[in-house]
Amino acid sequence: MDGEIGTEELRERLDDEETRVVDIRPPRAYRQGHVPGSENVPLGQLVQDVERFAGDEDVVTLCPHGKSSVKAARLIAAYEGFEGEVVSYEPGLSEWDGPIEAGADEAEEDGVRADGAVDEGPESPF
Repeated sequence: MDGEIGTEELRERLDDEETRVVDIRPPRAYRQGHVPGSENVPLGQLVQDVERFAGDEDVVTLCPHGKSSVKAARLIAAYEGFEGEVVSYEPGLSEWDGPIEAGADEAEEDGVRADGAVDEGPESPF
């Protein structure tokens, strides 16, 4: 891992097409609101999908409070196929004051999602 960054540096990196911004929260939280241009790779899935970062030059990891994203950044940096720079967004998404993009939830009827899972109510966006 190459360190942690703050809000201004994240804003700058969002404008750089070479930067890959990875939100490690669960998919539902991601759909409820995320940094525009980020992609969702839940922390629990990251071990299985770490090879997808091979060849990337710049990765920023995001989580709610800046703690789990450090673990994610370390995991990516430890992958032998990754030779770029990986940093964690230190303040966490709870402190992000920039734009938020939301995606639509899957169709739900009577509290049951299309995939059969039971909807237990709303979660915090971060």
